[in-house]
Amino acid sequence: MKANPHPSTRTSFLPTSPLVRVLAVLVIVAASCVILCAAAPEGWMIAGSQPTKYESGVDASILYVGHRSAFLKSKEATGGFGTLMQSFDAKNYLGKRVRFSAAVKTEDVQSWAGLWMRVDKGSQTVEFDNMQNRPLKGTASWKKYDVVLDVPQDSTGIFFGILLDAAGEVWLSDVKFEVVGTDVPTSGIRPTQAKSGPVNLDFQEP
Repeated sequence: MKANPHPSTRTSFLPTSPLVRVLAVLVIVAASCVILCAAAPEGWMIAGSQPTKYESGVDASILYVGHRSAFLKSKEATGGFGTLMQSFDAKNYLGKRVRFSAAVKTEDVQSWAGLWMRVDKGSQTVEFDNMQNRPLKGTASWKKYDVVLDVPQDSTGIFFGILLDAAGEVWLSDVKFEVVGTDVPTSGIRPTQAKSGPVNLDFQEP
């Protein structure tokens, strides 16, 4: 995805795109959005590269099998992204595999949207998935999606939410966060570790 929701001004986790890099700076951004967060559902916050250009709330008119939904909507054309998210201490999930799942509905998503989750160790991101390799686009009815990550023993924080890049609207419902067994495959990518020297100069490795 072009994004990766929120945490600090650090740039140690730079998966493939500028948007992912921006997502890696969102904890500080989220902490500074007190006014914006007031518009989000209780326990959630709005963040992103352009948080003021997005709005959120509970939509009592859009239900998923009887469950209420929350929405994230662009208020104007933007070259950035917004995210509706939560963050919490990883201590209760150390050494476990966790799944964040939800039903998502989209309308006029011009770029892409997706669920995302990150696991951090201090200022370093150690596990990450934002569905950029399976993005949600355009207009689509309710469908269940999930992201699954391992939480290493030395992890310090977990972050998850839904992101919307550029214009459009998404709805989120039937949200679950749960521990799963190792029989459930993970969906994320690990940040590329810095190399100590050049490798595969003869292209013998595929």
